[in-house]
Amino acid sequence: MNANQIINMLLRMFMRKAVNKGIDMAANRGKSRSEMTPEERDQAQKAKQTAGKAQKLARLARRMGRF
Repeated sequence: MNANQIINMLLRMFMRKAVNKGIDMAANRGKSRSEMTPEERDQAQKAKQTAGKAQKLARLARRMGRF
């Protein structure tokens, strides 16, 4: 592997973590789990599941777009 590939790999890893943290923050609306009511926790969990499904569908759409 050359230096460019290593830099791209590290950049992708960082961006993936940053995007996932942003999705979690949006699902939790900026609150920690200890600050949430049980209803808010359920809603945050459902929001995370919905975001995960959207990510899977986006990956599938990108794959289908290649053909």
